[in-house]
Amino acid sequence: MNAHTFFDANLLLAWSAYFVGTAGPGPSNLAIMSIASTSGRRAALAFAAGVMSGSLTWAVLAALGLSAALAAYSGFLMALKMCGGAYLLWLASKSARAAWRGSVRAASGHAPVTDARRLYARGALLHLTNPKAILVWMSVAALGSSTATQPMHTLTVVAGCVCIGMSVFGGYAVLFSMAAPRRLYARMQRCLDACLALVFGAAGIRLLMSRV
Repeated sequence: MNAHTFFDANLLLAWSAYFVGTAGPGPSNLAIMSIASTSGRRAALAFAAGVMSGSLTWAVLAALGLSAALAAYSGFLMALKMCGGAYLLWLASKSARAAWRGSVRAASGHAPVTDARRLYARGALLHLTNPKAILVWMSVAALGSSTATQPMHTLTVVAGCVCIGMSVFGGYAVLFSMAAPRRLYARMQRCLDACLALVFGAAGIRLLMSRV
């Protein structure tokens, strides 16, 4: 298999589409930014690792062709949609309570102690309960396919997307755990928590009402 097989136009298109979808503002990225600003880099990286693990799970299913089979069962997608919507609404309520209390969290050097395992689980749950993730990975697999698709080609698509996801999620965790963003977050904490509540709430309601 030559280099052209790996780096054809379809492959680059799939990677570009995944980058645009991953780097854009969404519940996962906003949660990573918030955790990085309030609890520090290690906590944010733990949450980002959970998000990436959830994404990798759907990626493997897409590479094996199982995501299409799962998507064919409307009951499965409905259950996933209900769980994902409920989880997003729970995150919205948590952010709303934080905005209402207006509790001051340290901007540097005194971040609250947070259980990395719980953050990892929360990140994974956020992505695993998102039925859109199945459809996104199915689209990525379709964009990366060609008339001569081979298993190695599909794995190359998935591997590239995983690297992109790790760079994006990890980049947000590192960037927003720096001193300047954390100081800014501390000054605008109540406003940003309120914005998070609105984003999570809107995403949860939209997911529950969608026809996935």
